[in-house]
Amino acid sequence: MGSREVPDEMFWGKSRGLDPDLPAYPLVRHLLDAAAMALHLWDVYLSANQRRSIAAGLGLEDDEDAARALVGLCAGLHDIGKLSGFQFCSRHGREQLDASCRAEEKQMTADRLGHDVAGMEAAEHVLRVLGFDTYDELGASERVAEIIGGHHGRFHRLDDSGHDDPFLGSEAWARQRIAHAETVHELLGAPTEPEYFKAPQAVLVTGVVILADWLVSQEHYLRRRQRNLEPSLVKHFSQSCADAPGLLSDAGLATVKLRRRAFSEAYGIDGAPNPLQRSVTEELPRAVGADPRGGILLVTAAPGDGKSEAALEAERVLSAAFGTRGFVFLLPTVATSDQMYSRVSGALRRQSGHEAALTLVHSMAWLNSAYSDDGLEAGSEVLTCEGDESGSVSSHAADMRPRQWLRGNKRPLLAQYAVGTVDQALMSVLPVRHNALRLLALSGKTFIVDEAHAYDPYMQVLLARLLNWLGTYGVPVVLLSATLPASVSDRLIKEYLQGAGHSARDLKDRSSPAPYPGWLYVDAAVGAQATPMSQVLQLEQAEERNMRLRVRAESVVHGAKGGARNRLAVIERLLEPLAGGEGGVALVVCNTVGDAQETYRKLRARFDDRSHEDGGMVQLLHARFPGDVRELRTAEVTDGLGRGGSRPVRRIVVATQVIEQSLDLDADLVISDLAPLALLLQRAGRCWRHENWWARHGRPRNRRRPAWAREPALVVLDPLAEGGTPPAQWGEIYTEHLLASTSAAITDIHGATVSIPDDVQGLVESVHGTAAESFDWDADVRRRTAWIQHRGAETAERGQAGLVAIPRASQVHQLHALHSLPGEEDEWETATRLGADSVRLLCAYTQPDGRTTLDPQGTQPLPEAGPDGRLTPTAVRTVMRRTVPVRGDWFREVDRELLSAPVSWQEHPMLSEVLHLRQPMSDGVPQAVTVGGKSLRLDADLGLVRL
Repeated sequence: MGSREVPDEMFWGKSRGLDPDLPAYPLVRHLLDAAAMALHLWDVYLSANQRRSIAAGLGLEDDEDAARALVGLCAGLHDIGKLSGFQFCSRHGREQLDASCRAEEKQMTADRLGHDVAGMEAAEHVLRVLGFDTYDELGASERVAEIIGGHHGRFHRLDDSGHDDPFLGSEAWARQRIAHAETVHELLGAPTEPEYFKAPQAVLVTGVVILADWLVSQEHYLRRRQRNLEPSLVKHFSQSCADAPGLLSDAGLATVKLRRRAFSEAYGIDGAPNPLQRSVTEELPRAVGADPRGGILLVTAAPGDGKSEAALEAERVLSAAFGTRGFVFLLPTVATSDQMYSRVSGALRRQSGHEAALTLVHSMAWLNSAYSDDGLEAGSEVLTCEGDESGSVSSHAADMRPRQWLRGNKRPLLAQYAVGTVDQALMSVLPVRHNALRLLALSGKTFIVDEAHAYDPYMQVLLARLLNWLGTYGVPVVLLSATLPASVSDRLIKEYLQGAGHSARDLKDRSSPAPYPGWLYVDAAVGAQATPMSQVLQLEQAEERNMRLRVRAESVVHGAKGGARNRLAVIERLLEPLAGGEGGVALVVCNTVGDAQETYRKLRARFDDRSHEDGGMVQLLHARFPGDVRELRTAEVTDGLGRGGSRPVRRIVVATQVIEQSLDLDADLVISDLAPLALLLQRAGRCWRHENWWARHGRPRNRRRPAWAREPALVVLDPLAEGGTPPAQWGEIYTEHLLASTSAAITDIHGATVSIPDDVQGLVESVHGTAAESFDWDADVRRRTAWIQHRGAETAERGQAGLVAIPRASQVHQLHALHSLPGEEDEWETATRLGADSVRLLCAYTQPDGRTTLDPQGTQPLPEAGPDGRLTPTAVRTVMRRTVPVRGDWFREVDRELLSAPVSWQEHPMLSEVLHLRQPMSDGVPQAVTVGGKSLRLDADLGLVRL
């Protein structure tokens, strides 16, 4: 390195958690570790489409090696800001500085900066020495500075303070920053400045830098390197390059190549693929062009048509065409995600994917027994800061972290395969910390969204914004739906194409109608060619799944009145045939938990007084059970009524909206409260769901449907018929306009049959599509008011989503735009769903002797922290699996101290947020507790009851 200044290894990069008897880990070595890991991530972790996108964003489409070196340089400079007042934030690190450095401590620490911001401010001077043009506004040098400033997950606004900030120290400190940077630059082959550096690709590079930093900042790795420092930086860098594959593999991030199996073997399904699935395998490869810019596939078919397997088959085709590695499969709810996780896990195992990283991604994933039974011990801590960061995390944050690295905070989406709620992906387009890491995780996979119809206008805007970014990165997308209005699918497709570079003007008058059932593939290349499923296979699919559904409307009155029209009396009458003779299976779908509980009580008293737990013929399923109970009940229902289930002689399942999506069950009759038409069709999808399959492959126990169930039937309980009004509590769920429109549509087809799938799209469009946006202004005042309120609410939701979402990819000029809203620091400060203010309630029991227990019998005391102040992961999981998700506004006017957690839980990041309902025990019976003017109690059979 000649006579130029060399990096002084007294300047430390890592200290906390390392051996205090050895010098702190030198900064220059940590920078080289990160650079080496970034190079390896480029080589084996980034997908082909990610590498293409980054290279194109640097103007280096024809020189990916140069792009690779620049990514390594960004990682190798990420902590350059630690050559600043940061050096004084650790006593151990400070002690190894020489006297001349310590003499500047007072001046350098008078005003404190985070080292990320310090690095961003110092970058101009450093990059100029490396040969970058630092006078080009928004040129590559400023972009690298933004990446350095964003490596802790939040981008900052560039300003003109530059390297003169007192926190950065004197000229001697500046020379060391240059020495450190030149060492990294030289060992990377002295990469040169690119012509430009586009913002969306800089976001991906930031994600690479964050991931590289995390991987080489693991405590066990740093301790090993600290004990055995190589004699030269050249040898150190060589060792870091050699270590990178092991670190990546140990983290679960190594790519596993599946051994692709035939359809039936891959998915554990008897028989050949249906025409929809076969068309994806045979026809989609011809539709996918040679252009690498991605494409979007819309699959539309009735519930039970095998859309999930069709999506996984499409992933094979799209990943091969565009070079993505694995997939992310997103669903609307925790329950549907849990079920899909099991299905995907089985498919991977059958294709020799035992070593493939598959994560379950939602807020309660670690409570799922299928996911988390293989270990809850904390893994190696990632040492990412040394005390100069604001908003420090609780020291007990690792208590609930499972053993595997991928299951740590913010990491699960990085796995090759991920299944979870769509909320986890939508976080990437909200101004939250580490949204760049989420975009990195998503942009390397085929992106699958199931139940695309299930999201409200607010979430649709966020999903569209995410599709815009994925279009920019050339990510193949698959959207699945049974009841998606064409206007919504058009908006989503257009947003994706805009991200891929098509102008809004060219797309304005374009429509992309998908066949129903069937699929439509739109290529992101020039021309955006749209290719539908062939008509021959579409007709085959329609014929194979053809069903004529009898639809009946029953006028009902809620409450105690109504006589023969009383809602509960009507339900009892409809279920009479099931009680005797041949029995049968019926599904009763209620709009609220309270209605479901009341209906269940009434039907139990009428047909079978045994409880759900005792094996009674009447079962209850809703979201207000403790987590472990809900998981068990869901499994019982689907195991009994699924395609291969035991099929009981008599079964009445009373449920809420939890059965609308992706739950596999088959009923002889479906009875439903009035709901928006698209949701009624989803509920009806559980009626005779497996009839065609059983006709070909045999019925469970050879049990035929009862004689009274001559045809599939949906009975809608309509309180609006005959001039009625919806119950007040329904207004919190569905707008009166949608209910009234659905009521009118159901009245028109009352007594007739609906052809599934032929009539589905037309019915959906009549209530939810563009045609429904016009309104008859001669309607009565109540209808006019309902329409105005409905349209106003939709407009407000879209507007609010537009305000909180990050800009479209092409509109980002400076990276701070991804965090431009004040105060949005982390996930819990933003919402992916409006009205999603929920809390978790632990229903505990106060025994006569004053003890508080988890069970009414008093045998399970509330866990307490040990002598070290920590709660074991097993204890945390036990508590959280007993909690119930409830609306936060139930407790808005309540003194939270009355519901506060035990003192020893106050510092725990999860348990401290749990509200406690302490139910007094009297003569062995838990008593209700009055909270906010309402009575609350956890009933073993009914779940949480609120009256």
